[in-house]
Amino acid sequence: MENNLEKVKTSIENLKNRKSKMYFLVQDTKGNPKASVKYIYEMAYVLKQKGFNSVMLYEKSDYTGVSEWLDKKFMDELEHSYIEGQNLQIAPEDFIILPEVFGFVMEQIKNLPCGKIVLSQSYRYILETLQPGQTWAQSGFLKCITTTEKQKEYLEGVMRQTTVDVLEPTIGENFIRRDLPPLPIVAVHTREQSETINLIKTFYLKYPQYRWFTFKDMRGLSEVEFADTLKECFLSVWIDEISSFGTFPLESMNCGVPVMGIVPDLQPEWMKEDNGLWVNDKVSLPDFIADFIQNWLEDNIKPELYEKGLETSQKFTNKEKFENNVVSLFEKYINTRIESLEQQIS
Repeated sequence: MENNLEKVKTSIENLKNRKSKMYFLVQDTKGNPKASVKYIYEMAYVLKQKGFNSVMLYEKSDYTGVSEWLDKKFMDELEHSYIEGQNLQIAPEDFIILPEVFGFVMEQIKNLPCGKIVLSQSYRYILETLQPGQTWAQSGFLKCITTTEKQKEYLEGVMRQTTVDVLEPTIGENFIRRDLPPLPIVAVHTREQSETINLIKTFYLKYPQYRWFTFKDMRGLSEVEFADTLKECFLSVWIDEISSFGTFPLESMNCGVPVMGIVPDLQPEWMKEDNGLWVNDKVSLPDFIADFIQNWLEDNIKPELYEKGLETSQKFTNKEKFENNVVSLFEKYINTRIESLEQQIS
């Protein structure tokens, strides 16, 4: 009993002195760029820079990493580990931050004595790997981080015993407007590549007179290539109905590129009637694109569309604000954990 008491006291001291570890479980995208993974790495990197111990945790030892498409600092400066064949020493002062796509892992680690946090970026995957009636709280996940108030509202109605906090992503510094005029290129970003292919084929069949316009599939580009390509375009098209935030439209706006997109199921707070061309009919999307092209050729696009887009995107370019929010959020989790351990001592 006395030995256990000393261990709890040690854990409290480690929490107060930022010696605990933050384990961020991430998907191995096999070198494919993914905004949800970027968001996790940026969060972990901020904590690392502010004196916390961030550890990127993969399932298998042969993980590819993110150096092919993200800044190499994330691989060079953050500690990386894997679960396969390892006996991870998780202490009571440590935290595991688990994306909702790893719901099947919750049951496996529910008896670990550490703090447990869910990271929810898409409502579609919340229940995908859970048994009927199973909640996050049953596995000890009483805290959740999400990206919008809209998704927070949804989560609070489904996972009622879990407290939800909102941490909005930021736009990278590479996404700025270029001085040269745009080219006749349409940037297309979809969750499923088949949707991109279908859109392009349908458009050319219906509007052969616009075959000299080029569609650019933004899939598979590094962050720098992505930004450089986006700056050249005169229009962005976005299809991601299960997105909870949507960084691509905001990146486009900040590059001075108007956005045409399908309204997602959970409409984010930044999406307004005047900052983009938002439609609900995916089948008619080629027609809307053709209409925009005609107006663009006739120099008939309202300046307000560009101005409102930039006004919206600028709210998500404050790197310092994001860093402060990350630190403040995790300090709150640490203080809550300290209180919980102190109650055990009492």
